[in-house]
Amino acid sequence: MPVSEGRLQHRSRQVEADQERQVEVEIAVLALGENARWLAAAPLGGTIRISGFIAAKSLKSRSPVLHVNTIEFLEGNENGPILQEEG
Repeated sequence: MPVSEGRLQHRSRQVEADQERQVEVEIAVLALGENARWLAAAPLGGTIRISGFIAAKSLKSRSPVLHVNTIEFLEGNENGPILQEEG
């Protein structure tokens, strides 16, 4: 089964206590099967939308890892986003 691991960087503006703030975070990401192929095809520095779930890396390491269910490529496509669907 194909496996793809990496790091995902998120940047956005969010509202907290009626104040807008810049939010930045980096998280480990893991994709299996067909999702691994899609993640491997994502260009470095490109804009994508990933949905999935967060789980601990292992029983011994409680660091969070984002497990990929879907990937949507948001730039680099003249005809709009490309959505890789679940299942």
